[in-house]
Amino acid sequence: MKYDKKLLELLKSDIYRTYKQKELARLLNVPKLEYLDFKQEIKDLVAAGRISKFKRGRIGMKRKTRMITGRLEVKTQGYGFVVQEDRARDVFISHLNMGTALNGDTVRVALFAETGGRNLEGKVTEVVERARKTIVGTYEEGRNWGIVVPDELKIQRDIYIPRETAHNAKSGQKVVVKMLEWEDEHLNPEGEIVEILGYPNEPGVDIKSIAKSFDLDLRFPHKVEQHARAIKADIPSQEIERRLDLRDELCFTIDPAESKDFDDAVSMKVLENGNYQLGVHIADVSYYVTEGSVVDKEALRRGTSVYMLNNAIPMLPEKLSNELCSLKPNEDRLCFSVLMELTPEAKKVRYDIKESIINSKRRFSYEEVQQIIEKPKSDKKFGQTLRTMFRLSKHLIEKRERRGGLDFDSHEVNIRLDENWKPVKIEKAERLDSHRIIEEFMILANTTIASHVSRNLNRETGNELPFPYRVHEKPGGDKLRDYIKFTRALGLDFPSHKKITPKLFQNFIAGIKGDDRELLVSEITVRTMMKAKYDVENIGHFGLALKNYCHFTSPIRRYPDLVCHRLMKSYLDDAASANIKRKRIAQICEKSTEREIVAQEAERASIRAKKLEFMEQFIGDEFDGIISGVVSFGIFVELIDNLIEGLVHITNLPDDYYIHDENRYRLYGQHSGRVYQVGDRVRVQVVQVNREAKIIDFDLVEET
Repeated sequence: MKYDKKLLELLKSDIYRTYKQKELARLLNVPKLEYLDFKQEIKDLVAAGRISKFKRGRIGMKRKTRMITGRLEVKTQGYGFVVQEDRARDVFISHLNMGTALNGDTVRVALFAETGGRNLEGKVTEVVERARKTIVGTYEEGRNWGIVVPDELKIQRDIYIPRETAHNAKSGQKVVVKMLEWEDEHLNPEGEIVEILGYPNEPGVDIKSIAKSFDLDLRFPHKVEQHARAIKADIPSQEIERRLDLRDELCFTIDPAESKDFDDAVSMKVLENGNYQLGVHIADVSYYVTEGSVVDKEALRRGTSVYMLNNAIPMLPEKLSNELCSLKPNEDRLCFSVLMELTPEAKKVRYDIKESIINSKRRFSYEEVQQIIEKPKSDKKFGQTLRTMFRLSKHLIEKRERRGGLDFDSHEVNIRLDENWKPVKIEKAERLDSHRIIEEFMILANTTIASHVSRNLNRETGNELPFPYRVHEKPGGDKLRDYIKFTRALGLDFPSHKKITPKLFQNFIAGIKGDDRELLVSEITVRTMMKAKYDVENIGHFGLALKNYCHFTSPIRRYPDLVCHRLMKSYLDDAASANIKRKRIAQICEKSTEREIVAQEAERASIRAKKLEFMEQFIGDEFDGIISGVVSFGIFVELIDNLIEGLVHITNLPDDYYIHDENRYRLYGQHSGRVYQVGDRVRVQVVQVNREAKIIDFDLVEET
């Protein structure tokens, strides 16, 4: 054999690395005419058991090493951890052992020998699947080639761009890069610019960059748009005849003032027995979007609409989301209606679920409804109905509180942008009574649908019908222990000896109503809760204290709601004969939960970006805040008026040597005895805003 010695020496130099055969030929300078003979030598060495062939035909040294597969989570400091699917022990990966893997990639890892008392450690040997198709960054042009510096701090390798793949990008522009093959970890990855977003100071480029960094498509594929445009707007007479006709009912929508799609309407009328019939009417998207169509496949791929400030990335094309399915006033629209008879105390005595047709009589904003509620004699046409709805919603809120359902005040902010997408005002979002009316009515409708399937239909058929429930597990484990430790550091005593129920959390937070610590405790309570998700296993919803819950009321912007509509149609028609594959619904639940998480992360990133931009104008100004976190290198302070958080670095605290008391969430001065603890009020001055690093630096002015 001509190359066996050199080949074995190369493979032994790094027993955890694997190569493609062409890569080996290049590294060993094998002439093209000898390549076939070289491949045969590799085949013979594999057959002899001296080397091994791994996944995708890659070649490496034969080894007896324990291998695991998992998702790589990189920290901004450069190292990372591989998280296994079964949530077994995380594996530490140093920067030097990361190979060609990037944050989020699914990787195979060779484990090192265990060291007592330390984390498992390993080396990435193979990238099984890339987490992203593209990377967003800033292009920097050189004489013969360029580089893209990724926006994401966790990607710490610049991407090499040959001149022929720069596609006329200019230095300083934000671009989207498709990463080409990256085989050698000692070289930078190579890429091709596939989209030029513009210069960072151009209106909307920052938000588009964030969207692209999460692989969110701002436009629909041509065939999807084409299919949507071909859908006819006219409703056939036979379709109207088979539905419950509610066009004469006093239906209306209540949404944010800036909304363009309206997927729920409400109605209410007094019955002869003195009860009320509450109607919740949901756009029947399933009539227009048939299962398996190109529009349906794209909707499933997206999973949800994403709202990044004033830039909405819809789940459905505009022809559907803003036109055919949107419950616009004075337009006939197909719906799925939940009609519930309620007593004056909001006790539900019966309900009906019907395919319907409605005609909304008005489009209200939340602010308009709030004004009508507060003025007893205003709006003769809608006023009495809206005020009755308000009274019923108060009863529903009382019921929720009695059963222990959690109801946090909003920790969100309203960000007002000007015509150039610049933030001009940021303030705490106000939660109106009109918001609560719709919240409670939608919860009631969702609960009615889920209960109908879980209780009635399952009992009737004797089977557990597949359904995408919205579930929320009880908190526990490390999260709960950290919560108890955190609240004790605030001087509060969470009754951990009692059974963990929603009511326990509710009473605990109610006990500090109006206290400076209330907002902080509410925020940490939200973080302590398990993430709600979609699942075919109906384990109930801890946060709402409900045994049965689903998402049925927003099919324009959430795929599970659309699935609920399809299943309900099938089950209402003939539940016993419905042939629904449970495995398929479970897959949809998993996919929808994944997409929801991505959407939430993208939305938070856009808010964070605008908060940073907004604070640039206040460098040198002073604000009141509350210490929201304590770490070894300083204290995090959240401003009271706009919930913007920044860091007071430990080097900027008054002269002393500070000790980090991790258990009590505080720093204390060794000589002065000065203490900085979570929950303390402080006054800070804005020193620096770094939008690239996504941080705001504060200086402490005084303790108040």
